[in-house]
Amino acid sequence: MIVSYSTEPMTTSEPLRSRRTRRPSVKIVLLIWFLLIGAGVTTAYWYSNYLKQSMLEQLDARIQNQTEIMKADYSTQLAALSEQVEQLNSRVEAFNELLTFTKDNASDKTDNSNKLYSQLSDVKNQLAKLQKQMDLLK
Repeated sequence: MIVSYSTEPMTTSEPLRSRRTRRPSVKIVLLIWFLLIGAGVTTAYWYSNYLKQSMLEQLDARIQNQTEIMKADYSTQLAALSEQVEQLNSRVEAFNELLTFTKDNASDKTDNSNKLYSQLSDVKNQLAKLQKQMDLLK
């Protein structure tokens, strides 16, 4: 191995500067990487919160729409059932009046009251069914 000694004094600043100009310091590279990673994580967090908020708003709007549709449908069904109950109530009242009249005018030869009682029980059964449907809707 040949070693050469030079008589010129070496300056220590030249090789040190040339090394720094050739590649950046490890600390600076790490700092830049940490800043980039932190910025990416922060941006991802903000974007996920934004997406979550927008999804919740869309879901809330859909639920409000469906609720309004269900309310309208419920009101329509309730009105129809109320109308049917009123009709059945009027029929029951008419049958009651007819039953009272036939009881007053009944003779031993005719038995019309049995027919009226059976019709009245049919109407009462229908009225009970409609009442159950109204209770289910409530």
